[in-house]
Amino acid sequence: MSLDLLAAPDTAARPWDDPAPYWRAMTDAVSDLSGAVAAINVAALRYNALDMVVRAGGVPIRVASKSVRVREVLDATLALSGYRGILAFTLPEALWLAQTGHDDIVVGYPTADRAAIARLCADEDAASRITLMVDSLDQLDLVDAVAAPGRRARLRLCIDADASWRAPGLGHIGVRRSPVHEVAEVATLARAIVGRDGFALVGLMMYEAQIAGQPDKDGASDPVIRWMQRRSAEELLARRARIVGALREIASLEFVNGGGTGSLELTASDQAVTEVTAGSGLLAGHLFDRYRIFDPAPAAAFSLEVVRRPTESIATVLGGGWIASGPPVASRQPLPVWPQGLRTLGREGAGEVQTPLQGEAARSLRVGDRVWFRHSKSGELAERVNAYHLIEADRVVGEALTYRGEGRAFL
Repeated sequence: MSLDLLAAPDTAARPWDDPAPYWRAMTDAVSDLSGAVAAINVAALRYNALDMVVRAGGVPIRVASKSVRVREVLDATLALSGYRGILAFTLPEALWLAQTGHDDIVVGYPTADRAAIARLCADEDAASRITLMVDSLDQLDLVDAVAAPGRRARLRLCIDADASWRAPGLGHIGVRRSPVHEVAEVATLARAIVGRDGFALVGLMMYEAQIAGQPDKDGASDPVIRWMQRRSAEELLARRARIVGALREIASLEFVNGGGTGSLELTASDQAVTEVTAGSGLLAGHLFDRYRIFDPAPAAAFSLEVVRRPTESIATVLGGGWIASGPPVASRQPLPVWPQGLRTLGREGAGEVQTPLQGEAARSLRVGDRVWFRHSKSGELAERVNAYHLIEADRVVGEALTYRGEGRAFL
């Protein structure tokens, strides 16, 4: 099967809202398979992809490949109206995607990969398809050290400007990314880029992680988080408009990128933004269950087999320690979702080779039974498996290779 998200969906059907039949159907679909199984429910993926288009309100969505890492899913998503281009996470990945036919690729993070830079500099076609991310002249110096301007292709550049909030009395709120924050800092960098041979400034990115990447639904501190997000959004709206205005007097920008899965509505409403980025909302890791503004379907999951019963109240599956990046807290662990009511042991958590599970449901599990988990994040599961099984209703209808399955390990 070639993954098709254009098929007419039943917009009224949300089978995942009733966990028992949904996960039983997933279990039936993989009943003939052995070992660890990763799966994508096609209906859930289709729902998520179309829902993000609605949330973006007509603003084009650039797909964040790090949150997918499956070419077939990237291609199927980009075939939908409302999606345009890829935000890659490394330059080697971008070069590979360009070779496979993609022609609008922005590398989301600065690169110091000299071998990949040399390949890009020697390839006029790839250089026309790929845009590098920069936030410092040091990164341009590195490129020039690999290949001088007169001996290479002209490279497309996008400035990454810091979108965090410098809150009065609170200080820095957001992630640590770019060193350029104020309008004057971004404009100074832009003028320096425009004044150098061998480069073309074509874009601006500002990712508001403190809004897009911060759940706000159920926690005790969520009222404070929502206050922070409102204040940060007000500040960012005004500052981004000033930055874009200043840059448009310096260079002809092709795009202004912002946002993420968690802030599509907010970022798309910003008149200074020409496109938004999203990716995590497609496969929907369980971190995205705790957002008030949207309710994604659990499109990606993995299933492990019970191999032992150390006590009557504990069932142990083989494997499971597929921990997500970020701070080492409980939310980064895989979440057992079926049978319902299972939980990991506090002293063991999800283990490298085994994961003991307790809860009332553990008493009825037998050796050979399957337990379904959802990864905390959306793209990182793909680094653990060679392929996702594509599931429609209660049967496997195809298989989609991950980057790993295609022999690619970029980061």
